[in-house]
Amino acid sequence: MTELPASKPLAGIRLIDLTHMVAGPYAGMILADLGCDTVKVEPPGRGEGTRRLLEHDARNSVGGMGAYFFTLNRNKRSVAIDLKSPAGLDFFYELVRHADVVLDNFSAGVTGRLNIDHERLAAQNPKIITCTVTGFGEDGPRYQRPAFDQIIQGLGGGMSITGEGPGRSVRAGIPIGDLGGGMFAVMGVQAALLARQRTGVGQHVDISMLDVQVSLLNYMATMHLMSGDIPHPIGNGHFVHTPYNTFATADDTITIAVIGDTFWPPFLDVVDIDELRDPAYATAAERLKVQAHIEGLIAEKLKTRPAAEWLEKLEAARVPSARVNNFAQALSDPQVLHRNMVVELDHPLGGSAKVPGNPLKFSVNAAETFNPPPLIGAHTVAVFEEWAGMSKERIDQGIAAGALQQSEGS
Repeated sequence: MTELPASKPLAGIRLIDLTHMVAGPYAGMILADLGCDTVKVEPPGRGEGTRRLLEHDARNSVGGMGAYFFTLNRNKRSVAIDLKSPAGLDFFYELVRHADVVLDNFSAGVTGRLNIDHERLAAQNPKIITCTVTGFGEDGPRYQRPAFDQIIQGLGGGMSITGEGPGRSVRAGIPIGDLGGGMFAVMGVQAALLARQRTGVGQHVDISMLDVQVSLLNYMATMHLMSGDIPHPIGNGHFVHTPYNTFATADDTITIAVIGDTFWPPFLDVVDIDELRDPAYATAAERLKVQAHIEGLIAEKLKTRPAAEWLEKLEAARVPSARVNNFAQALSDPQVLHRNMVVELDHPLGGSAKVPGNPLKFSVNAAETFNPPPLIGAHTVAVFEEWAGMSKERIDQGIAAGALQQSEGS
């Protein structure tokens, strides 16, 4: 039996990353983790704007790189090109001729103004795949509005059902508008790569962060479209299952999810509340009618003992339950650590910090590496030599003219 190579799944794919802030860099990070030779193209001087976030915050930076940039740009190389100059654009086109994918999250219309939209890049390389992540997509009645994560969360519907009650909506704690756009960009790029294997030509992938949020409404959107009912926030409770909520114990908060009726009898054996053994509460439909009363009784009982004691009993009874972990607890969980979801990342000039790992695990392409985020222009010379076979003399001319930048010590 022939043994398959153990390289990363997307090894050999060349990706030009033009992204900034969160949504685009997150997509580029995942693709880089999966093996794409990812070249981050930045403007000379101060580089991509996210480099500046938290750079002087001693508690949230390492070596002058803030947590945003440090996390989102691992496994990438940096080439500094002035895309607004004719000479810089020529150098960029040279990279495109040898690339597979160009990823950006500029506002709608910016790639056209910079002369780097799909049509122009396909003239340089018909196989090129371009992907743009924007707030609202690249067409429609109001697609040119500015958008950030909270705006997208608000428009997408999900914020309206997040919170403790009507009129008290809150955004998701993680930037799901940005991160969702990044995740779908990864899927779009991979699908376009597969399509190119069949057709031999590239295409453009248009990702709207708002589209993604609507997609994530999923079955709840279908319920509204069927019934016309408009849901509202219900905290950590559920509109079908009871008990399904978070509960304070003597020392910590836990969450319990009694889905359907299978878990109800073993749950009763754990909490041992006589009133709840009434046959009237045996079905989920009947429990839902008196949800507040049932969960109130449970809440009072759970306060009498510490979380660890309750969780030990609930887990032994195979009742779905967990502690509501804070960051310290989540990032030190033995299961999380076993899965290599907390990794050490070096700074290119020394020092290191821990960051989240890669959640995509493979049985064959199992290799995981996490290289430092790059200094501005650290790989300008190497990339043009490797990808384009360009002479050092021509690269130096570009640097002297200000079209390119090479960082000191690279």
